[in-house]
Amino acid sequence: MARMPAASRGEVQGVRHPRLKLLVLAGLCLLPLLGGLQMGLSGQSWLPLALYPLASLVSLLLYWQDKQQARNQAWRTPEKVLHASELLGGWPGALLAQQLFRHKTRKLSYQVVFWSIVALHQLFWIDHLLLGGRWLGQLL
Repeated sequence: MARMPAASRGEVQGVRHPRLKLLVLAGLCLLPLLGGLQMGLSGQSWLPLALYPLASLVSLLLYWQDKQQARNQAWRTPEKVLHASELLGGWPGALLAQQLFRHKTRKLSYQVVFWSIVALHQLFWIDHLLLGGRWLGQLL
């Protein structure tokens, strides 16, 4: 059976279901955006609103570099470096890079850590926005 062209399947440069994936990314970015705005407007700090895009750009570039190195069978970026960039707020860029470059999407152990980092960020912002940081504050 002949394969349909990517444009006919609704793909963008090999990304399957791009609209759905962008919707998921936007949904996941909603809490950090709202939390960052709340922090900035309340006079606490504008740092989260600056940090997420900058860390995301760094993560995207790290993924791109690692993908290029993998293709060239050269020295690879350690996974702990990729995860550190995600933990520092670069998970949106990492998620985008995973889809654009088709990189690190099939390695289950990597994905478990990645999605745990995303969940940790979501949990932080839920706690900050809904509970005023009381729950995580008690844990720490």
